[in-house]
Amino acid sequence: MELSANISYEALHGAPPACEPERQQYFMEKAKKQLEVFKDRLGRPLTCCVNTFGCQMNEYDSNRIVDLMTDSSGYIKTNSAEDADLVILNTCSIRDKAQQKVYSELGRIRTLEEQRPGMKIAVGGCVASQEGSKIIERAPYVDVVFGPQTLHRLPDMLDKCKTCHHSQVDVSFPGIEKFDYMPEPHKNGSAAFISIMEGCSKFCTYCVVPYTRGQELSRPVADVLRDVKSLAEQGVCEITLLGQNVNAYEGELPDGDEIDFAMLLELIAAIDGIERIRFMTSHPTNFTPRLINAYRTIPKIVSHVHLPVQSGSDHVLELMKRGYTTEQYLSIIRGLREARPDICITSDFIVGFPGETEEDFEATMKLIDECRFDASFSFVFSPRPGTPAADMPDSTPQEVKLERLQKLQKVNDAQALRISEAMVGSIQRVLVTGASKKGEGMLAARTDNNRVVNFEGPLDLLGKMVQVKITDVRVHTLGGTLINKEKDFN
Repeated sequence: MELSANISYEALHGAPPACEPERQQYFMEKAKKQLEVFKDRLGRPLTCCVNTFGCQMNEYDSNRIVDLMTDSSGYIKTNSAEDADLVILNTCSIRDKAQQKVYSELGRIRTLEEQRPGMKIAVGGCVASQEGSKIIERAPYVDVVFGPQTLHRLPDMLDKCKTCHHSQVDVSFPGIEKFDYMPEPHKNGSAAFISIMEGCSKFCTYCVVPYTRGQELSRPVADVLRDVKSLAEQGVCEITLLGQNVNAYEGELPDGDEIDFAMLLELIAAIDGIERIRFMTSHPTNFTPRLINAYRTIPKIVSHVHLPVQSGSDHVLELMKRGYTTEQYLSIIRGLREARPDICITSDFIVGFPGETEEDFEATMKLIDECRFDASFSFVFSPRPGTPAADMPDSTPQEVKLERLQKLQKVNDAQALRISEAMVGSIQRVLVTGASKKGEGMLAARTDNNRVVNFEGPLDLLGKMVQVKITDVRVHTLGGTLINKEKDFN
């Protein structure tokens, strides 16, 4: 009987006998069955599967990991861990649930590894950075543990693991050297992510990112522009610039002049082929008047910005060590709406932060009403080990926190619906991103203000900018009608 995907040799044949020669015979038979499993790998490329948890930064890193493993080791990507020779978990530690998901997934993969001799398991990302060798202690079958800034060392770590026959751990912070080892970016659709900086130096009291991704470090201007130009030449027309605090970017031109994020946007907008520019995530303390003015002077910047506020209470913002007041935040919002009247603004909120009173929460609701957010990502506070907030006294019952969260989300959802309904009848410039799941002959596209529109159209529009008339509002999406096939409406 062959080894199945779900049943181990031990489950089929029992535990090894205690005495010889039965014990020798047992392991000889087991080896034969394992060789049968290996046979399907002979003469074919190895496969890798990357499971991604968390933010867009992790999505970008995962895509670059696949590029790296393909370029350096000849792996072929698969979307199924069951079929993979190498399984990589790119992890997130922002919230406790995300971290626990990682260990749960490792347990599932452990079962697969028992049935696929030779399968390698690697854990990367922020949980890897935070836990380090503790992951090996908890899951000794993991072969490699690497951090966000050491992902480029993964091929060498796997090779060393094979030769040394023990797990490898590298969660150091070598700066931004990883970008020097990455293959040239390649087109995977009409839109692409480009990471322009690493790390965070804000040290908000609730956040683990400075400890897991290191301090803020900006990529050289020339390297960023080279990546953008390369993707534009391949047909990418929409770029999303990524960074933990993307608007904290600082660079230097060949003549020695220093530039900020706003000037970088100007340089990217001047590149032929780039029609839309997005960026995330920005921080209020780095949202300068020059950056606000960019929405007035650079049409290629989309009419959408994600600007996390976290709370509308100055008291809570101080406890969080956010570095701004509600009035300073509101001043940014007013400036953005003046520069780009149709802009849609999204935000992040933490509900139930230690020390948050009912008055503090009502201040947040007042801020939401004044800002008219398009949408928000909101969560109940989750203490992260090693952060100052984890040790703050917290007397608010969990049920109260959940009630506040539901109230906040209800208000934001209603506002998002009002904005969507106001778009009905308007003509929107959209980027066609793929076939829609709404039915045959339907396409999916994204508006400047970051909404998905489904409409009927031919597949040759994929990757193109078109005009669509918004006809109706659906659950989480819009419906529309194609106006024409023009590519450029600037």
